[in-house]
Order: sequence, then structure tokens, then C-alpha cells
Amino acid sequence: MNNLNSILIEGNLVKDPHLRSTNKGTQVCTMRLASNRYYKLDSGFEREVTFVDVDSWARLAETCHNKGRKGRGVRVVGRIKQDRWTGADGKPHSKIGIVAEHVEFRPEFKKETKPAEQPAPSEIPYDDYPEEEAVEGVMALASKELEAAVF
Repeated sequence: MNNLNSILIEGNLVKDPHLRSTNKGTQVCTMRLASNRYYKLDSGFEREVTFVDVDSWARLAETCHNKGRKGRGVRVVGRIKQDRWTGADGKPHSKIGIVAEHVEFRPEFKKETKPAEQPAPSEIPYDDYPEEEAVEGVMALASKELEAAVF
């Protein structure tokens, strides 16, 4: 029987995701995630940051590579995997990472354009302006509603 090996982690990408292919052509995307934990001490709140590598495979890897970018918030559901190897010096090494099964990206909000970047009224095509008749009709209707409300 398999033991339960499941993890849910949320944080921000430390750098842009890296996409590579295996020898058989399967896509693998590696993302480095920083997850913050805040806790209270006598002197105030402290922050503890955990950095973890997340690997995604196949179509999920392509999606992560296309949507992920440094600083973007992500939520990952997956499993923990320990990689073991022997270094050139003959010493054993290991690293714990996450294999993603599901990844959600937080929404990105467009930066507001500065007033200097907005087009001048002379640059807006004439077709985008309301017709004079429609404006006059709305103004007449509004003045009748105003008169009715006052009297």
C-alpha cells in the first residue's frame, strides 16, 4: 500500500520558469518558489521564507512556462520527491523538491497607464465619438427628469 504523499504550497516565483526536454522529448518545467510564513515573537512579527523547486511535466510544463514569470503568485498541489546522487567528491547528496500535479496562477493586474501614455482626443478615431443627435437626446431626457424632480 502506498503512503500518503501530498503537498499544497502557495508562494511567489523567484525567477522565470525554465523549460527543458528529456531525451525522449517530454517537456519539464522547473520553477523556484518562495513561500512566506509569518509568526509573532515578543519583538513583533518575524518572517520565515522557504524556497523550494517545483517540477511540472508534459502539457502542465508548457502551461507553467507560458504563464509563469518572476514575482507571480502560484498555488501548487503535488507530491514531495527526494533526489539522491553522489557528487564528484564521492559524498552522497540529496535534495527535496515538489512534482506538480496541479498549478494555479494568481491573476495578473494590468498596470495603470500614465496620463501621458493615454491618447489625446485628437488621436481617437471619429467613429468612437457618440453622435451629436444621441447626445442631444440624452441631454433633453436628463433635463426633463431634472425638472420633474425639482417641481
